[in-house]
Amino acid sequence: MFRFDGVERMVKVEKKCTAIIVILCSFDILYVLCFSYLIASMGLQLLWSFGLACLDVYALRRKRDLQNPVLVSLFVVGDWVTAMLSLAAACSSAGVIVLYARDLDFCRVQTRLPCNQFEISIILAFITWVLVAMSSHVMFWILASF
Repeated sequence: MFRFDGVERMVKVEKKCTAIIVILCSFDILYVLCFSYLIASMGLQLLWSFGLACLDVYALRRKRDLQNPVLVSLFVVGDWVTAMLSLAAACSSAGVIVLYARDLDFCRVQTRLPCNQFEISIILAFITWVLVAMSSHVMFWILASF
């Protein structure tokens, strides 16, 4: 179980890094502060998943069992909190980009805004949220099995 969980966590770390890099590589990120919540949320999610991936690798190398009810409940709560933050950040950023691109035609008028990069980062944030939601669901059922 933990081998798959470690691979899943590494995939989530990669998606989060990509989402953050895509946003930060855009030209006018300093002028578009509405995406700062997405950057902060993905950064927190990155740290959480990377820490758990390191813990999984440590447990595999030392042949330790991580299925302690207290430890698993910490993982469940942490995954739930970061999943809700990721969903809120992705939804709010998606709302802003819909307002900019579709409603106000702001992206067509202001050609210096890289709206395509914002859309890609929002898609990656939703993919990250799906992966975190799956992880928290699996961890919840592991907790329920104790």
